[in-house]
Amino acid sequence: MMKETGKRTGFFDFYLILATVAVLFVISVICVYAMFYFKMAQVQQLPQAAKLLYMERMNAVVSPFIIALILLLGICVPKRLLPRIRLSWFAGILALAGAGVSLWMGVKAGLIVVLAASLLLQVAVLSMTVAGSKALHFEKSGYWLRVGSCLVHLGIILFVLDLLFYRHQQLHLLLFWVTTASTVLGMLFCFYSQIMVGIICRVLRR
Repeated sequence: MMKETGKRTGFFDFYLILATVAVLFVISVICVYAMFYFKMAQVQQLPQAAKLLYMERMNAVVSPFIIALILLLGICVPKRLLPRIRLSWFAGILALAGAGVSLWMGVKAGLIVVLAASLLLQVAVLSMTVAGSKALHFEKSGYWLRVGSCLVHLGIILFVLDLLFYRHQQLHLLLFWVTTASTVLGMLFCFYSQIMVGIICRVLRR
């Protein structure tokens, strides 16, 4: 029975990761296409109304995938803290809260609520991981692999927040650099943990 539950949890985690990667890939393709089209079609030379129309059209294309990514993050982050049954309840409550705020204050506000909850949870998970807590649920073992995974998830959340706040220049730049640092550092810990540990040990010995 325990093996069966473990297998189901493993498949659940696998498909959750697969869905997140697929959505991120689609968003990346849309962003790259929009960037090259903007340059090749010389949209910057068009009248302001045409520029705004182009931006609105691109936003409409990418919006469903941003919403899907936010909903996936609302499940990915708390799964470290909650068992699967409680996770389903939490995801449902978070989705209802996001939908309620969306009806009251607009879709963007609802998405920000979901992201803010995910961000607070991820900061808590990262803090507990750094402290070496054994109450968290991870697919992989290894201290630095877990820290790296938490940093990558934190970077993804901040990346989506950056997309929502791109018009606020100072906040946009802050989120961009924090996102970059968190994601790059997380990747290094995930794929080059031994090298990173060696560097950290040499620095601490000085």
